Amino acid sequence: MNQKSVKNLLESRLELYYNDAFIAEDPLQIPHRYSQKEDVEIAALLTATIAWGQRKTIIKNAKTMMSLMEDAPYDFIMNHQKRDLMAMENFVHRTFNTADLKFFIAGLNHIYINHGGLEAVFTTFNKEPFLHKSIHYFRQCMFEVDHQKRSEKHISDPLNKSAAKRLHMFLRWMVRRCDRGVDFGLWTKLKPRQLSCPLDVHTGNVARRLGLINRKGNDILALYELDSALRNFDKNDPVKYDFALFGLGVNENFQ
Repeated sequence: MNQKSVKNLLESRLELYYNDAFIAEDPLQIPHRYSQKEDVEIAALLTATIAWGQRKTIIKNAKTMMSLMEDAPYDFIMNHQKRDLMAMENFVHRTFNTADLKFFIAGLNHIYINHGGLEAVFTTFNKEPFLHKSIHYFRQCMFEVDHQKRSEKHISDPLNKSAAKRLHMFLRWMVRRCDRGVDFGLWTKLKPRQLSCPLDVHTGNVARRLGLINRKGNDILALYELDSALRNFDKNDPVKYDFALFGLGVNENFQ
């Protein structure tokens, strides 16, 4: 397919999949349960952090996390007592377990108290063309609290060659404008043109079939290829095509 045909295909699938019906079976429904900015961003980050595996399981376990925080994630992060953490002893999502969840709670508390909150951390490098340095800085801030070494694997680092799919997905949720009831657009100091496409198995395989990626692995170099290709289609909002790529892979088995 030539580039014009690829763009037309993606535009057609964007129109099909990018609407509020998308969230009915997507983990994005979890932060949509909240209205307060801090609740939304915390629910979004925690949900994105466990977003690998079957979507039904991700949604189920994300709901459990919210329930363990009394469905008031920001208030819980800021005001919980040590005894409140006891209820989390049996939480597990694949390799993400109780120790990891407690670390995220401690790390987020630290970020809101000492770094001005999640938006302040991620917008520290808001003049950069990409948000890889922002993700790296978030990672540094989180690791300022005591934690087990094993928890570090749950915060990927683009500066260490990771595509950081889950954090790029979280940033898409926070930054892209909410024109169809999907993404939130809560953070206005960052621009959609700075976002990178969440690169996973589905988007990667579809992108390769369409000739958008040549590299075999889903690492930062493959992400650079995909970002460059999508910016040729729309330089101001390249990651809108994430919906089309994901939909083609999951719903149409176009891989």
